[in-house]
Amino acid sequence: MRVGVLTGGGDCPGLNAVIRSVVRKGVQDYAWRFVGITDGWRGALNDVTMPLDVPAVRGILPLGGTILGSSRTNPLRLEDGVDRIKNTLSAHKLDALIVIGGEDTLTVATALSDAGVNLVGVPKTIDNDVGGTDYTFGFDTAVNIATEAIDRLHTTAESHKRTLVVEVMGRHSGWIALHAGVAGGANAILIPELEFDLDQVCAWVEKRFEINYAPIVVAAEGAVPKAGQMVVKDESRDEFGHVRLSGIGDWLAQEIESRTEKDARMTALGHVQRGGTPTAYDRWLATRFGLHAIAAVKVGDFGTMVALHGTDIVRIPLAVATRATKRVPPELYAEFDVFFGT
Repeated sequence: MRVGVLTGGGDCPGLNAVIRSVVRKGVQDYAWRFVGITDGWRGALNDVTMPLDVPAVRGILPLGGTILGSSRTNPLRLEDGVDRIKNTLSAHKLDALIVIGGEDTLTVATALSDAGVNLVGVPKTIDNDVGGTDYTFGFDTAVNIATEAIDRLHTTAESHKRTLVVEVMGRHSGWIALHAGVAGGANAILIPELEFDLDQVCAWVEKRFEINYAPIVVAAEGAVPKAGQMVVKDESRDEFGHVRLSGIGDWLAQEIESRTEKDARMTALGHVQRGGTPTAYDRWLATRFGLHAIAAVKVGDFGTMVALHGTDIVRIPLAVATRATKRVPPELYAEFDVFFGT
């Protein structure tokens, strides 16, 4: 059997661990041959590939990013996009395709599956917002990076007795903000799932100052104030129609400083959350996902995505996984309100 492997969307710690796992299992157990499709769906559209064998994946387990490259290309915007991808798969005599990606990449995979392409999906995103799986690899690394940053910012905030606003990734879901904010001892955590009250945030900030400590406010980039709109730096969009976020941190720092009359600064962690070596957990989860993706291909269970349920790896229909974004439940957020402003 000949199998293609593709990584799409934003890069993510753990992608190389999946690629390594897929190739090692497929070659060593089944003598399959693999073709790497470079730069995500762009490579699939333009027939750009690379050899993918065991020597090619040696030593890549601890590496961040992806040896295959990635892009945010959306082939569904093109009238002949699906046909061009099918032609690429046919040209390389590929019997199946393993697609490693987040919500947008897997939405394209679902459309291709509906069009008759044999494929299996592997969920990845630092945002942890893919439906149907408890966790995605990349998330643990991003949370650890954000937590370390918050830990470091506490000391400079205390030294100057100023508010520090930390903007983390999270367009539609606040998983990174909530996990890192709780782990880092933030005094306010703002997530996209719940509109925040700016007066309440400022009250939390002032309460923190009253006990002679400096506040840390963690905000997901998609957080929105009540009766307001998402704050962005500009209206430019990617190929999937998403506004390029970042801006809520600056806006918050300015508003907090104006209302509390105390110095406030902003730090946007941005792409530093995506980069660098994956944590041990992300390597572990990514490796398991790769092994189970190969198992799904072996039995012909196409149109599915491997997912983590508890400690088990299961398969769910791609259509179920891409039906809705996984968001932070209000009751989970409410568990931590005892720490806000204190």
